[in-house]
Amino acid sequence: MPETLVLLHGFGGTHRTWDRVIEQLDPQRYRPLALDLPGHGAAASQPRPITFEACVDAVLAAGPERFAVCGYSMGGRIALHVALAAPERVGRLVLVSSSPGIEDPHDRARRRAADDALADELERSPFEDFIERWSAQPAFAEDPAEVVELARADQRRNEPRALAAAMRGLGTGTMESLWGRLGELEMPVTIVVGERDGKFRALAERFVRLAPGSELLAIAGGHRLTFESPTELARAIDRPTPAPEQGGAARV
Repeated sequence: MPETLVLLHGFGGTHRTWDRVIEQLDPQRYRPLALDLPGHGAAASQPRPITFEACVDAVLAAGPERFAVCGYSMGGRIALHVALAAPERVGRLVLVSSSPGIEDPHDRARRRAADDALADELERSPFEDFIERWSAQPAFAEDPAEVVELARADQRRNEPRALAAAMRGLGTGTMESLWGRLGELEMPVTIVVGERDGKFRALAERFVRLAPGSELLAIAGGHRLTFESPTELARAIDRPTPAPEQGGAARV
């Protein structure tokens, strides 16, 4: 029987983020279940405020009794919350271009202020202006033109006021750090980062030192791996996960 693979997109995306990855997954091995997270796509009308707890509830309600979960960026942070909240439900965890949050409370407060400013911009400025500003971030500076256009098209499937609510409730500045809980993870964990994504590769290298049974895979690409490297990402998702006493880094 195929393994149910719950797929969680990043901020400003939708379930369509995963289209090109799903095309590369073996349907005999996987039953992909790509969700629209609260505040995004078809879930734009999620009751306010939007919280990590509400996202966990939504994922657990949508998934079967046991499943694998794979999250990109913000979706990875939600996937990590799901794995910690219901380890008996999660057979394995795949985190793509993601992190366990910001440890330093002062840094977290500064990030929250920046997130709130972005949410305000979403509510008062033309949506296209926000989309352009989002793509201008340093993390996306070297993205190929096709990747930029795919990301913009996915963002346009959203409603800006709903995204503002999601930013306020699910931003990295709002999230409590989970670095101290990585040792609780009971399932195999695969962390996938792009070779150009230096910031998140450094975070992932620290992650695998703290989480038993975790493995870091670096693949060609930047931060937006679902759009830039779908074949390589599908291969990373399909890679056998390490036993708890193993772990480390590899390139696929």
